[in-house]
Amino acid sequence: MSTFSVYFQLGFEHIIDVNGYDHILFIVALCAIYRFYDWKKVLILVTAFTIGHSITLALSIFNIISLNTELIEFLIPITIFITAFSNIIRNEKLRSKNKIHINYLFGLFFGLIHGLGFSNFLKSLLGKSSNVVTELLAFNIGLEIGQIIIVFVFLMVTSIITFFFHVKPRDWKLITSSAVAGVAIMLMMEKAYW
Repeated sequence: MSTFSVYFQLGFEHIIDVNGYDHILFIVALCAIYRFYDWKKVLILVTAFTIGHSITLALSIFNIISLNTELIEFLIPITIFITAFSNIIRNEKLRSKNKIHINYLFGLFFGLIHGLGFSNFLKSLLGKSSNVVTELLAFNIGLEIGQIIIVFVFLMVTSIITFFFHVKPRDWKLITSSAVAGVAIMLMMEKAYW
C-alpha cells in the first residue's frame, strides 16, 4: 500500500470515527439548514471547511503556528454551538435571499480551529517523515471524502424524516440544531479552559 493510500485512509477513518464525534457534530450543524436539492451549496460548504482546516493543519505540521491543545479542544465545541445556535435563530426568509450564507463563513473560519484539532493526531503519525506534503494532501483528501459521506448520510436521513414522516424541514432543523447545541454545551463544560 502506497504512502498516499495509507494517509488517505487515515484521514477518512479519522473523520468518520465515532470517537471523533465533535467534528461530525460540526458538519451536521453546518448542513442542518440544507436539503438534498441543495447539494451544490453543501459541497461548497464542506469544501470551505476542508480549506479552513487544511490551512491550519499545514501551518501546524510545518511548526508555523502552535496553540495550546486544551484551548483548541475547548474552542471546537464553541464552534459547534455557535453554528447550531445560528441555525436556531436564523430567519429562513433571509437565508433564501442571501447568496452567501453565513454557514460558508462558519465552515471556512471554524475550519481553521478544527484543523488545529486534527494537527496533533497527524503530527503524531508523521514523526520525522520527509514526504510531508504528499501525506498532508492524502490526509486532507481522506477527510474531505469522509465529510462528503457524512453529509450524504445526514441529508438522506433528513429526506426520509421530512418526506416519509411529514416533519416540516424547519422543525427538523430546530430539532437537529438544538440537539447538537446541547451536546456542544456538555462538551464545553467537559473541556472547560479555565
